[in-house]
Amino acid sequence: MLIYATDHFVLPLPPGHRFPMAKYARLRERVAAIAPDRMREPPAATDEELERAHDRAYVEAVANGTLDERAMRRIGFPWSPAMVERSRHSAGATIAACRSALAHGFGVNLAGGTHHAHRSFGEGFCVFNDAAVAARAMQVERLAARVLIVDLDVHQGDGTAAIVGDDPTIHTLSIHGRNNFPFRKQASRQDVELDDGTGDAAYLATLRAALPVALAASHPDLAIYLAGADPYVGDRLGRLALSKAGLASRDAYVLDTLRAADVPVAIAMAGGYAEDIEDIVDIHYATVSLALNGSVTARRARLSACSPTTPSSSPTRARSPG
Repeated sequence: MLIYATDHFVLPLPPGHRFPMAKYARLRERVAAIAPDRMREPPAATDEELERAHDRAYVEAVANGTLDERAMRRIGFPWSPAMVERSRHSAGATIAACRSALAHGFGVNLAGGTHHAHRSFGEGFCVFNDAAVAARAMQVERLAARVLIVDLDVHQGDGTAAIVGDDPTIHTLSIHGRNNFPFRKQASRQDVELDDGTGDAAYLATLRAALPVALAASHPDLAIYLAGADPYVGDRLGRLALSKAGLASRDAYVLDTLRAADVPVAIAMAGGYAEDIEDIVDIHYATVSLALNGSVTARRARLSACSPTTPSSSPTRARSPG
């Protein structure tokens, strides 16, 4: 399992901006302390890769800084060459995490989850839609024919729905707040809306009902998991009421269920806007830790299955140890 960090591609923001940019460096520091040998710098997504999910005119306008003021306000960031570079690398990190997942079982982007980016515009701190870009890249590279996107950010992935909603080979499950941004929802393949104040028990019951349906409907070769920290009770923008323990249970259920189904998982961090930035980092760190543990567990299971005393069968996907 490889882990991709992009925090050194710093997004210049004005003082007081509400986007928690500092969380990425803090998360990378904590993850690197326990898995230094797995850390990598991702390549930037190319124009060709981006244009499988976005209009060429939009990709060019982002690159050249020719989006108008209204379009930049919709994104929520000021334009700069550094913004373009970071956005390309963030999408590239999810592509790389998908390749890691298909090789090792799991892969992680310590950023990403930019699911509000539409085909021809960005929105809600999202410039390029990394999940849609990565899913299409894996299909073009013939590494995965069918992809499941499990979007558990508290906000609906309206951009993802708009880009891939009509594509029968990419199934999106989105579990999100009914009354939260975006206020004009798009139609995902499978949308589940939750009321304000939904807590651990109700959320987990909903997830346990929805994910098996998504798996049965999609028969995926790969899953991309958007593990948002913003369903947390202390999130400024979330409106739900999950505890840190509840979010850890969410992650464990998703990763265990997909692993049991022999579906490789690429993980992106998605949103998180708690008042205390350390709460966001704690939640994301717990997600990565579970994936690391799952990668070790899966490796041990493969080694056991290939031992001389155990008959082995041919796997559907060849993976090297994670």
